[in-house]
Amino acid sequence: MAGHASHDTSATNPWGGKVSPFSVSYGKLMMWFFLVSDALTFGGLLVAYGFTRHDAQDAWPIGEETFNSMPFLGHGFPLLYVALMTFILIVSSVTMVLAVEAGHRMDKKGVTKWLLATIIGGFFFVGSQAWEWSHFIHGSEFGKVELADGSQAVVKGHFGELKNFTVIEAGKHHHKGEVITEDLMHQFQHAVVTGHIENGIITLHDGSKAKVSKDADHDVTMIIKKAGKKYHVGQEIGKEACDLYGQVINSGEANRVIYGANLEQNEYGPQQYGQFFFFITGFHGFHVFSGVMINIIVLLGVVKGTYHKRGHYEMVEKTGLYWHFVDLVWVFVFTFFYLI
Repeated sequence: MAGHASHDTSATNPWGGKVSPFSVSYGKLMMWFFLVSDALTFGGLLVAYGFTRHDAQDAWPIGEETFNSMPFLGHGFPLLYVALMTFILIVSSVTMVLAVEAGHRMDKKGVTKWLLATIIGGFFFVGSQAWEWSHFIHGSEFGKVELADGSQAVVKGHFGELKNFTVIEAGKHHHKGEVITEDLMHQFQHAVVTGHIENGIITLHDGSKAKVSKDADHDVTMIIKKAGKKYHVGQEIGKEACDLYGQVINSGEANRVIYGANLEQNEYGPQQYGQFFFFITGFHGFHVFSGVMINIIVLLGVVKGTYHKRGHYEMVEKTGLYWHFVDLVWVFVFTFFYLI
Protein backbone atom coordinates (compact mmCIF):
# COMPACT_ATOMS: atom_id res chain seq x y z
CA MET A 1 0.00 0.00 0.00
CA ALA A 2 1.27 3.48 -0.88
CA GLY A 3 2.65 5.53 1.95
CA HIS A 4 3.84 2.53 3.96
CA ALA A 5 7.52 1.66 3.91
CA SER A 6 8.48 -1.98 3.70
CA HIS A 7 10.49 -3.51 6.57
CA ASP A 8 13.53 -5.71 6.26
CA THR A 9 12.78 -8.92 8.22
CA SER A 10 15.53 -11.05 6.74
CA ALA A 11 17.71 -13.44 8.72
CA THR A 12 20.32 -10.72 9.15
CA ASN A 13 17.77 -8.28 10.58
CA PRO A 14 15.02 -10.34 12.22
CA TRP A 15 13.61 -7.37 14.11
CA GLY A 16 12.65 -5.40 10.99
CA GLY A 17 14.15 -2.23 12.51
CA LYS A 18 17.50 -0.57 12.86
CA VAL A 19 18.88 -2.60 15.78
CA SER A 20 17.59 -5.28 18.12
CA PRO A 21 16.67 -4.04 21.62
CA PHE A 22 19.41 -4.59 24.21
CA SER A 23 21.58 -6.16 21.49
CA VAL A 24 19.97 -9.59 22.02
CA SER A 25 18.05 -11.85 19.68
CA TYR A 26 14.28 -12.12 19.70
CA GLY A 27 14.45 -15.63 21.17
CA LYS A 28 16.61 -14.63 24.13
CA LEU A 29 14.47 -11.57 24.86
CA MET A 30 11.32 -13.69 24.95
CA MET A 31 13.07 -16.13 27.27
CA TRP A 32 13.85 -13.23 29.62
CA PHE A 33 10.19 -12.15 29.54
CA PHE A 34 9.14 -15.67 30.49
CA LEU A 35 11.68 -15.88 33.31
CA VAL A 36 10.58 -12.55 34.78
CA SER A 37 6.93 -13.67 34.82
CA ASP A 38 7.94 -17.02 36.36
CA ALA A 39 10.01 -15.23 39.00
CA LEU A 40 6.92 -13.22 39.99
CA THR A 41 4.97 -16.47 40.39
CA PHE A 42 7.59 -18.02 42.66
CA GLY A 43 7.93 -14.72 44.51
CA GLY A 44 4.20 -14.65 45.25
CA LEU A 45 4.27 -18.23 46.53
CA LEU A 46 7.23 -17.58 48.83
CA VAL A 47 5.69 -14.36 50.18
CA ALA A 48 2.47 -16.26 50.97
CA TYR A 49 4.56 -18.95 52.66
CA GLY A 50 6.33 -16.28 54.73
CA PHE A 51 3.08 -14.71 55.95
CA THR A 52 1.62 -18.10 56.88
CA ARG A 53 4.74 -19.09 58.75
CA HIS A 54 4.82 -15.79 60.64
CA ASP A 55 1.29 -16.44 61.91
CA ALA A 56 2.18 -19.96 63.07
CA GLN A 57 5.28 -18.89 65.07
CA ASP A 58 6.69 -21.74 67.24
CA ALA A 59 4.30 -24.34 65.79
CA TRP A 60 6.16 -24.22 62.44
CA PRO A 61 8.56 -27.16 61.87
CA ILE A 62 12.33 -26.70 61.97
CA GLY A 63 14.09 -27.83 58.79
CA GLU A 64 16.94 -29.75 60.40
CA GLU A 65 14.47 -31.71 62.54
CA THR A 66 12.15 -32.60 59.67
CA PHE A 67 14.72 -33.42 56.96
CA ASN A 68 17.35 -35.44 58.78
CA SER A 69 17.53 -38.68 56.80
CA MET A 70 19.90 -40.13 54.22
CA PRO A 71 19.11 -42.95 51.76
CA PHE A 72 20.33 -46.32 53.13
CA LEU A 73 21.72 -44.63 56.27
CA GLY A 74 18.55 -43.73 58.17
CA HIS A 75 18.06 -40.77 60.47
CA GLY A 76 20.48 -38.47 62.24
CA PHE A 77 21.83 -36.43 59.28
CA PRO A 78 20.16 -33.00 59.53
CA LEU A 79 19.79 -31.37 56.08
CA LEU A 80 22.74 -33.37 54.73
CA TYR A 81 20.86 -34.91 51.81
CA VAL A 82 19.15 -31.62 50.95
CA ALA A 83 22.59 -29.97 50.94
CA LEU A 84 23.85 -32.69 48.58
CA MET A 85 20.89 -32.11 46.24
CA THR A 86 21.58 -28.39 46.27
CA PHE A 87 25.28 -28.90 45.58
CA ILE A 88 24.55 -31.17 42.59
CA LEU A 89 22.10 -28.64 41.16
CA ILE A 90 24.65 -25.82 41.51
CA VAL A 91 27.31 -27.98 39.84
CA SER A 92 24.86 -28.57 36.98
CA SER A 93 24.71 -24.80 36.52
CA VAL A 94 28.49 -24.79 36.16
CA THR A 95 28.37 -27.55 33.53
CA MET A 96 25.71 -25.58 31.65
CA VAL A 97 27.99 -22.52 31.64
CA LEU A 98 30.75 -24.70 30.20
CA ALA A 99 28.34 -26.00 27.53
CA VAL A 100 27.44 -22.44 26.51
CA GLU A 101 31.12 -21.44 26.47
CA ALA A 102 31.94 -24.43 24.26
CA GLY A 103 29.14 -23.36 21.93
CA HIS A 104 30.69 -19.91 21.56
CA ARG A 105 33.87 -21.67 20.40
CA MET A 106 31.82 -23.89 18.04
CA ASP A 107 33.13 -26.92 19.95
CA LYS A 108 30.49 -29.55 19.25
CA LYS A 109 32.14 -32.24 21.40
CA GLY A 110 32.46 -29.84 24.32
CA VAL A 111 28.81 -28.83 24.11
CA THR A 112 27.76 -32.48 23.98
CA LYS A 113 29.90 -33.44 26.97
CA TRP A 114 28.85 -30.60 29.27
CA LEU A 115 25.18 -30.69 28.28
CA LEU A 116 25.09 -34.41 29.04
CA ALA A 117 26.64 -33.72 32.46
CA THR A 118 23.93 -31.10 33.10
CA ILE A 119 21.21 -33.61 32.23
CA ILE A 120 22.68 -36.20 34.62
CA GLY A 121 22.76 -33.62 37.41
CA GLY A 122 19.13 -32.70 36.70
CA PHE A 123 18.02 -36.34 36.83
CA PHE A 124 19.84 -36.79 40.14
CA PHE A 125 18.02 -33.79 41.61
CA VAL A 126 14.58 -34.90 40.39
CA GLY A 127 15.17 -38.43 41.69
CA SER A 128 16.36 -37.08 45.03
CA GLN A 129 13.29 -34.87 45.31
CA ALA A 130 11.07 -37.89 44.65
CA TRP A 131 12.84 -39.76 47.47
CA GLU A 132 12.44 -36.76 49.77
CA TRP A 133 8.72 -36.54 48.99
CA SER A 134 8.33 -40.25 49.74
CA HIS A 135 10.09 -39.85 53.08
CA PHE A 136 8.04 -36.74 53.90
CA ILE A 137 4.76 -38.52 53.09
CA HIS A 138 5.54 -41.66 55.10
CA GLY A 139 6.87 -39.69 58.07
CA SER A 140 9.07 -40.57 61.00
CA GLU A 141 8.95 -43.66 63.19
CA PHE A 142 7.41 -41.77 66.12
CA GLY A 143 4.81 -39.58 64.39
CA LYS A 144 2.98 -36.67 65.98
CA VAL A 145 1.03 -37.59 69.13
CA GLU A 146 -1.98 -36.15 70.90
CA LEU A 147 -1.43 -36.06 74.64
CA ALA A 148 -4.05 -36.49 77.35
CA ASP A 149 -4.50 -32.73 77.81
CA GLY A 150 -5.34 -32.26 74.10
CA SER A 151 -1.97 -30.84 73.10
CA GLN A 152 -0.09 -32.23 70.10
CA ALA A 153 3.65 -32.87 70.02
CA VAL A 154 6.29 -34.10 67.60
CA VAL A 155 8.60 -36.73 69.03
CA LYS A 156 12.38 -36.91 68.59
CA GLY A 157 14.86 -39.54 69.70
CA HIS A 158 15.86 -43.12 68.97
CA PHE A 159 12.98 -45.46 68.19
CA GLY A 160 13.50 -48.94 69.62
CA GLU A 161 13.93 -51.65 67.00
CA LEU A 162 10.89 -53.83 66.33
CA LYS A 163 12.05 -57.46 66.62
CA ASN A 164 8.92 -59.54 66.02
CA PHE A 165 5.26 -60.15 66.83
CA THR A 166 4.41 -63.40 68.64
CA VAL A 167 0.82 -64.53 68.03
CA ILE A 168 -1.02 -65.28 71.29
CA GLU A 169 -4.52 -65.55 69.80
CA ALA A 170 -5.08 -67.04 66.35
CA GLY A 171 -6.88 -65.23 63.56
CA LYS A 172 -7.83 -66.03 59.97
CA HIS A 173 -4.25 -66.29 58.70
CA HIS A 174 -1.93 -66.55 61.72
CA HIS A 175 -1.87 -69.39 64.22
CA LYS A 176 -1.04 -69.27 67.91
CA GLY A 177 2.69 -69.28 68.61
CA GLU A 178 3.64 -67.98 65.15
CA VAL A 179 6.45 -65.43 65.12
CA ILE A 180 6.01 -62.66 62.57
CA THR A 181 9.19 -60.91 61.42
CA GLU A 182 8.18 -59.18 58.16
CA ASP A 183 6.62 -55.76 57.49
CA LEU A 184 6.67 -54.98 61.19
CA MET A 185 6.82 -51.18 61.05
CA HIS A 186 3.91 -50.85 58.61
CA GLN A 187 1.69 -53.14 60.71
CA PHE A 188 2.77 -51.44 63.93
CA GLN A 189 1.97 -47.93 62.67
CA HIS A 190 -1.37 -49.04 61.21
CA ALA A 191 -2.32 -50.56 64.56
CA VAL A 192 -1.32 -47.40 66.44
CA VAL A 193 -3.36 -45.12 64.15
CA THR A 194 -6.46 -47.35 64.27
CA GLY A 195 -6.20 -48.01 68.02
CA HIS A 196 -5.46 -51.72 67.57
CA ILE A 197 -2.60 -51.86 70.04
CA GLU A 198 -3.03 -51.84 73.80
CA ASN A 199 -0.53 -52.61 76.55
CA GLY A 200 1.95 -54.12 74.07
CA ILE A 201 -0.66 -56.39 72.43
CA ILE A 202 -1.31 -55.69 68.73
CA THR A 203 -4.39 -56.73 66.76
CA LEU A 204 -3.37 -57.68 63.21
CA HIS A 205 -5.37 -57.39 59.99
CA ASP A 206 -6.74 -60.92 60.23
CA GLY A 207 -8.01 -60.41 63.76
CA SER A 208 -5.19 -62.30 65.48
CA LYS A 209 -3.56 -60.81 68.55
CA ALA A 210 0.19 -60.75 69.06
CA LYS A 211 2.68 -59.62 71.66
CA VAL A 212 5.05 -56.93 70.39
CA SER A 213 8.76 -57.54 70.96
CA LYS A 214 10.50 -54.17 70.73
CA ASP A 215 13.63 -52.55 72.12
CA ALA A 216 13.05 -49.60 74.42
CA ASP A 217 13.00 -46.10 72.98
CA HIS A 218 15.69 -43.80 74.33
CA ASP A 219 16.77 -40.16 74.31
CA VAL A 220 13.15 -39.24 73.61
CA THR A 221 11.99 -35.61 73.68
CA MET A 222 8.68 -33.99 72.73
CA ILE A 223 8.13 -30.54 71.25
CA ILE A 224 4.62 -29.15 71.62
CA LYS A 225 3.16 -27.93 68.32
CA LYS A 226 -0.42 -27.35 69.49
CA ALA A 227 -1.28 -26.16 72.97
CA GLY A 228 -3.52 -28.06 75.37
CA LYS A 229 -4.65 -27.60 78.96
CA LYS A 230 -1.22 -28.41 80.41
CA TYR A 231 1.41 -27.75 77.74
CA HIS A 232 2.03 -24.68 75.54
CA VAL A 233 3.37 -24.31 71.98
CA GLY A 234 7.14 -24.58 71.77
CA GLN A 235 7.51 -26.31 75.15
CA GLU A 236 10.02 -29.16 75.18
CA ILE A 237 9.35 -32.24 77.31
CA GLY A 238 12.36 -34.34 78.28
CA LYS A 239 12.26 -36.74 81.24
CA GLU A 240 8.65 -37.85 81.01
CA ALA A 241 8.53 -37.88 77.18
CA CYS A 242 9.23 -41.61 76.86
CA ASP A 243 6.45 -42.55 79.31
CA LEU A 244 3.99 -40.13 77.69
CA TYR A 245 4.70 -41.59 74.25
CA GLY A 246 4.26 -45.13 75.53
CA GLN A 247 0.91 -44.22 77.07
CA VAL A 248 -0.35 -42.79 73.78
CA ILE A 249 0.60 -45.70 71.50
CA ASN A 250 -0.62 -48.31 73.98
CA SER A 251 -3.86 -46.53 74.83
CA GLY A 252 -6.00 -48.45 72.35
CA GLU A 253 -7.47 -45.16 71.12
CA ALA A 254 -7.58 -44.37 67.41
CA ASN A 255 -6.21 -41.27 65.66
CA ARG A 256 -4.01 -40.10 68.52
CA VAL A 257 -0.91 -40.48 66.32
CA ILE A 258 -0.33 -38.98 62.87
CA TYR A 259 2.40 -40.39 60.62
CA GLY A 260 3.77 -38.39 57.70
CA ALA A 261 2.04 -35.64 55.75
CA ASN A 262 -0.51 -35.14 53.03
CA LEU A 263 -2.82 -32.29 52.01
CA GLU A 264 -5.18 -32.99 54.93
CA GLN A 265 -2.92 -33.73 57.90
CA ASN A 266 0.69 -33.20 58.82
CA GLU A 267 2.94 -34.89 61.34
CA TYR A 268 5.52 -32.13 61.34
CA GLY A 269 3.40 -29.11 62.25
CA PRO A 270 0.48 -27.02 60.92
CA GLN A 271 -1.48 -28.41 57.99
CA GLN A 272 -0.44 -25.45 55.79
CA TYR A 273 3.20 -26.48 56.07
CA GLY A 274 2.62 -29.69 54.13
CA GLN A 275 0.44 -27.91 51.57
CA PHE A 276 3.08 -25.26 50.88
CA PHE A 277 5.83 -27.89 50.79
CA PHE A 278 4.08 -30.05 48.22
CA PHE A 279 3.04 -27.12 46.03
CA ILE A 280 6.22 -25.05 46.01
CA THR A 281 8.78 -27.88 45.86
CA GLY A 282 6.52 -29.73 43.41
CA PHE A 283 6.22 -26.64 41.21
CA HIS A 284 10.00 -26.25 41.25
CA GLY A 285 10.51 -29.96 40.62
CA PHE A 286 8.24 -29.68 37.57
CA HIS A 287 10.48 -26.85 36.30
CA VAL A 288 13.60 -28.97 36.80
CA PHE A 289 12.04 -31.96 35.04
CA SER A 290 10.92 -29.72 32.16
CA GLY A 291 14.44 -28.31 31.95
CA VAL A 292 15.92 -31.81 31.76
CA MET A 293 13.53 -32.73 28.93
CA ILE A 294 14.37 -29.53 27.03
CA ASN A 295 18.09 -30.18 27.51
CA ILE A 296 17.67 -33.69 26.12
CA ILE A 297 15.92 -32.33 23.02
CA VAL A 298 18.65 -29.71 22.55
CA LEU A 299 21.34 -32.36 23.08
CA LEU A 300 19.83 -34.45 20.29
CA GLY A 301 20.03 -31.38 18.04
CA VAL A 302 23.67 -30.88 19.02
CA VAL A 303 24.55 -34.49 18.27
CA LYS A 304 22.83 -34.29 14.87
CA GLY A 305 24.82 -31.16 14.10
CA THR A 306 21.73 -28.95 13.67
CA TYR A 307 23.17 -25.95 15.49
CA HIS A 308 26.64 -26.40 14.04
CA LYS A 309 25.14 -26.06 10.56
CA ARG A 310 23.39 -22.85 11.63
CA GLY A 311 26.74 -21.42 12.65
CA HIS A 312 25.79 -20.78 16.27
CA TYR A 313 24.63 -22.54 19.45
CA GLU A 314 22.19 -19.89 20.64
CA MET A 315 19.60 -22.56 21.49
CA VAL A 316 22.00 -23.94 24.11
CA GLU A 317 22.38 -20.43 25.53
CA LYS A 318 18.60 -19.95 25.75
CA THR A 319 18.07 -23.25 27.57
CA GLY A 320 21.00 -22.27 29.76
CA LEU A 321 19.13 -19.14 30.86
CA TYR A 322 16.17 -21.28 31.90
CA TRP A 323 18.41 -23.74 33.74
CA HIS A 324 20.20 -21.00 35.68
CA PHE A 325 16.83 -19.54 36.65
CA VAL A 326 15.67 -22.91 37.99
CA ASP A 327 18.88 -23.20 40.04
CA LEU A 328 18.52 -19.67 41.40
CA VAL A 329 14.91 -20.29 42.45
CA TRP A 330 16.00 -23.39 44.35
CA VAL A 331 18.44 -21.28 46.37
CA PHE A 332 15.46 -19.23 47.63
CA VAL A 333 13.26 -22.30 48.18
CA PHE A 334 16.11 -24.01 50.04
CA THR A 335 16.62 -20.94 52.23
CA PHE A 336 12.94 -20.44 53.05
CA PHE A 337 12.00 -24.07 53.67
CA TYR A 338 15.12 -25.61 55.13
CA LEU A 339 17.34 -22.92 56.68
CA ILE A 340 15.14 -20.18 58.13
